[in-house]
Amino acid sequence: MNVSRRKLMQAAGVAALASPAATAAGAMMPPNKFEGPDTPKIGLSLGDGGALGGRGGAAPPTPPGAPPLNPQQAQEAAARRIKQLGVNWVLSGGPAIPWEESSLKEQIDRFKSYGLTLGNLMIQGFNNAIYARPGRDEEIAKVIASIQAAGKAGLPVVEYNWYAHRSTEGYFEETGRAGAGLTTFDYEHEVDSNGAKVKFKDLPPLPNEGAHTLDEMWANITYFLKKVIPECEKAGVRMALHPNDPPAPISRGSQQIMGSVEGWKKLIEIVKSPCNGITFDCGVTREMGHDPVEVGRYFASRDRINHVHFRNVKVVKPYEHYSEVFIDEGENNMFAVMRELIRNKYTHMLYPEHPRALDYDRERGRIGGYPGGGGYASFAFQVGYARAMMQAALTV
Repeated sequence: MNVSRRKLMQAAGVAALASPAATAAGAMMPPNKFEGPDTPKIGLSLGDGGALGGRGGAAPPTPPGAPPLNPQQAQEAAARRIKQLGVNWVLSGGPAIPWEESSLKEQIDRFKSYGLTLGNLMIQGFNNAIYARPGRDEEIAKVIASIQAAGKAGLPVVEYNWYAHRSTEGYFEETGRAGAGLTTFDYEHEVDSNGAKVKFKDLPPLPNEGAHTLDEMWANITYFLKKVIPECEKAGVRMALHPNDPPAPISRGSQQIMGSVEGWKKLIEIVKSPCNGITFDCGVTREMGHDPVEVGRYFASRDRINHVHFRNVKVVKPYEHYSEVFIDEGENNMFAVMRELIRNKYTHMLYPEHPRALDYDRERGRIGGYPGGGGYASFAFQVGYARAMMQAALTV
């Protein structure tokens, strides 16, 4: 029988593919599973794509002789850059309260025209409610009206803060690998205050904020939640309270209700509802000395995580001294965090935030945000890493 060399090679290839070793290798490498309706949704903001005034850095230069981009063109370009990363969901800051259904629908439709789904808006403008000052009932009424508008417009999640004071004065830049910028917080860090160097922990209360105890702040948010969450349930809108970040023990004379895991747990017991949830930040969790896998399991198993911030840190002293680092080099096991979210069927947005400052981004213009924070190129790294963690977690 006359057998050609080509047929012998083909037969050898088929035999190799059918061998136990090849079969085992194939079993070890299942096909990728992708983001979908039943998975977390990776999201960014338009600013992360380099929109005007955003954290993605300056918009790319226009060709010689071409007019500069107007704001709408800049938004379209930023949306395109986000879509090029495979990101289909966005978050944003909301307008002044009270929100109106028509303006929310207009914003949602604008994102939709870019191929993006708006999944989270930040609400603010109710400091009288936070500090229990005159006018808080009027502000709470505006928040409720905004929630009702969000529900009618089809917005699923509204995020908010409840800071007595946010300790951003304690941030400063340090140098990471190959000169990249890191964001560091240190309770003992010296800052300029009225021309003098003062440790952050010794800064006095601000006149417009005052100093507040835990009891005060818990009473204030309890009053707020008992009025707002029942309306959220009617509207089909979930609230996500962001933790205190930095989680300093005392922030300009005030204690912080969301500066501990115990505080997070207490919050969701005030009104027992999936609408009364948290933004689970695995970076803040580690900053407070806790394992985000265990903490994530606690809240996700109770369906109380309504938004996720997915980032990494290295901690020198819990609550007081840490550095926000690249997502692949900190103390958090990011794969284990992602796997826990998926095991507990978390399906809302996941924001791979706080990118590090790369030379590539710095060379393209000013980067907004925190000292040592980065722009679009670093977000591309964050997104790619988060997607890899998701695809791996979906296969186990």
